[in-house]
Amino acid sequence: MPNNNKELTLSAPLSGPVLTLTNVPDAVFASGAMGDGIAIDPLNDTLYAPCDGEVIHVARTGHAVTLRADNGAELLLHLGLDTVELQGDGFFMLVKEGTRVSNGQALLRYDLDKVAQRCKSLVSLLVITNGEHFQARPITLKGVKVGEPLLHVVPRAPGAGQLDDLEVGIEVSGQIRIAHRGGLHARPAALVRQTARGFKSRSQLHFGGRSASCDSVMGMMGLAITEQAEVHVSCRGSDAEAALQALLASLSTALAEEAHSRAPQVLTTRHAAEEGVLHGVCAAPGLASGPLVRLDGIQLPKDPGGHNVEEQRQRLLDALAQVSQDIQLTLENAKARRHVDEQAIFSAHLALLEDPALLDAAYLSIEQGSAAAHAWSRSIDVQCQVLRQLQSMLLAERANDLHDLRQRVLRALLGEAWQFEVPAGAIVVAQELTPSDLLQLCAQGVAGVCMAEGGATSHVAILARGKGLPCLVALGDALLEQLPGQSVVLDADGGRLELTPSAERLAQVRQAQSQRAALRAQQQTLAHAPARTLDGVDVEVAANVASSAEAGQAFANGADGVGLLRTEFLFVDRHTAPNEQEQRQAYQAVLDAMGDRPVIIRTIDVGGDKQLDYLPLPAEANPVLGLRGIRLGQVRPELLDQQLRALLQIRPLHRCRILLPMVTEVAELLHIRQRIDVLGAQMGLEQRPQVGVMIEVPAAALLAEQLAEHADFLSIGTNDLSQYTLAMDRDHAGLAARVDALHPALLRLIAQTCAGAARHGRWAGVCGALASDPLATPVLIGLGVRELSVSPPQVGEIKDRVRRLDTAQCRRVSTDLLNLPSAAAVRQACHQHWPLG
Repeated sequence: MPNNNKELTLSAPLSGPVLTLTNVPDAVFASGAMGDGIAIDPLNDTLYAPCDGEVIHVARTGHAVTLRADNGAELLLHLGLDTVELQGDGFFMLVKEGTRVSNGQALLRYDLDKVAQRCKSLVSLLVITNGEHFQARPITLKGVKVGEPLLHVVPRAPGAGQLDDLEVGIEVSGQIRIAHRGGLHARPAALVRQTARGFKSRSQLHFGGRSASCDSVMGMMGLAITEQAEVHVSCRGSDAEAALQALLASLSTALAEEAHSRAPQVLTTRHAAEEGVLHGVCAAPGLASGPLVRLDGIQLPKDPGGHNVEEQRQRLLDALAQVSQDIQLTLENAKARRHVDEQAIFSAHLALLEDPALLDAAYLSIEQGSAAAHAWSRSIDVQCQVLRQLQSMLLAERANDLHDLRQRVLRALLGEAWQFEVPAGAIVVAQELTPSDLLQLCAQGVAGVCMAEGGATSHVAILARGKGLPCLVALGDALLEQLPGQSVVLDADGGRLELTPSAERLAQVRQAQSQRAALRAQQQTLAHAPARTLDGVDVEVAANVASSAEAGQAFANGADGVGLLRTEFLFVDRHTAPNEQEQRQAYQAVLDAMGDRPVIIRTIDVGGDKQLDYLPLPAEANPVLGLRGIRLGQVRPELLDQQLRALLQIRPLHRCRILLPMVTEVAELLHIRQRIDVLGAQMGLEQRPQVGVMIEVPAAALLAEQLAEHADFLSIGTNDLSQYTLAMDRDHAGLAARVDALHPALLRLIAQTCAGAARHGRWAGVCGALASDPLATPVLIGLGVRELSVSPPQVGEIKDRVRRLDTAQCRRVSTDLLNLPSAAAVRQACHQHWPLG
């Protein structure tokens, strides 16, 4: 049985000169992403065991073997660099997995001349892959012969009870296909780390013949795991089985915010040379003008070295603690405002700030005499190099998150003010801005941002879109040569930064901005008035909200009610389910925020791409076709009953309307109605709230007439209805642009839903994203929709759109649209019949 308390001396497995990992000509090994260890440039043709132990992995191509030493240290012995590409030619493995070996026993032989001529380098590695429990201390950095002392392996201080847990625990493993769009980049890796830390067991990911601890975000990112790749997960400890299931679920479930953070469709085009114009990629749309202001990153002077190790180590510790506290405040602020994208981004930053690959590299540099600032900066630069060499554009963009941490920690170390003063209305240019920079710039009222580097899927781009801030990226180094103070025009929609706009052009942009602002102000003054068409048909314009704070915003913006309260906000980001009292208070707060207006509350809709830590669900090959919505209530009725009891306690009850998600047949509706009657009787209630059905699967739309017989209203969720009807995942990078709810097939289902509702005197509304699209407003009204639930800031705009329409004309045109061949044809027709602006 392994004894993790024991130190271990490893003997040289090869003869030759010794190198530290930082001198290995391979960015992944040099960065420590694979683990701590040592390297040898071999002079002999046989690899020997450095200690007693068990062979736990043999590379399929025969170039590497992993041992577990008797003290539990797991040792990867990797012969040469990029030797996996030789596909085993020239290698002869002498042991098998499960073999017990002795110190000095031959493990593999290789044809020294053949391998040396065909591989990148013969430099070979001895790496501790479970470095969260052990650290390596070199004995010598001179040449060694096989069997000579090479490395001390020293256990790190374990957490309380951790040692015993690993000793008595079992080891389990499983395979899963990565569901995260773009693969295992920073945010999903941080989620995996968070999941792993909830268990006592030690967990690792294995991919492409390499392994990484689930405790290291950088280590997992260094595996370069792509979307839909199959990975191997292993867990060891007393709760290994539970840890494994949780990790498999985490890896196989796309992040909820990915649906909201999708980058706009970008078409790469070659622009003809145009004097005075720089071309880039639109990361966030918009038009703006203003003086150009440049932001530069921190540049460090040359480090003379020879610093006091303990003093520099403490300085870095203090700076890290300060930055961690700052990020935690940003994270809490984002959570309070229910900004899902910001939460995900800064949670990942917090995880990176604690990453052992970053910290160990920085502390090692300090021990070698570097100043804390230079050690931290060097550690970040090495990891950025790793990400950029992984041949993944998405991972290369994630290096920007590391730059953010570099700047924040350096400011804390050097005493530079975190704040930078930028005048309101400026167009900010930089090599590459960080998420923290962007939040501060938004608070200072800048008009737009431009970056020489960056990408449309970067975290900065996601935040810019969420803030409505025009943003261009990938403009090139010429951007940084521009003189500050000059007036420029940022046309993000056209991918252009106009450096020498004429006075007429500047006036044109200012006029367009003024007209837009005036129109918004005019719409807002009438936002509280009813939305009535030219021929006298009333259309209710409600708001989609996820908290009482958003409900208050909706009320202030003139919403006629809440068309969709997503109750998931109460259930996510916590370790236990909210109790009945907590739910009742939250729902009551939303009703109170809406004055005397109705509130539609959707019962919990998790499962699919929305998972709960305390409600483990089996990993599903197609989560969006599995246990989600009302189906979850069928397998966990106590969860739904608790929510229904909380809803029945709201006062006044007549303003509360209950909405059921993912209904596919009448029996599901009747069952919930019966449960509400039973619970209401138990609580002594004489009144019952209205109950509606979400139409978000084609089956529900086709059965709309039957459902309307027993429902009080129907609410169409166009987001899910689109992907289920078109058989296209709306989060799929290659298909997302084609998932358009104005597709004629969707319009036919909406028309059938409205007709089915009307036959029983019920109303039909739309609470999906299509309701917020002004181009779609006349189509929906023409098909019979009488309630539109939109994002709170758009209430005034959509009401203004309704007031300019004639229902009869909308009906005639919309009927013709059902016969068009595509969504693009529908949109073109809408622009012709009901132009925007």
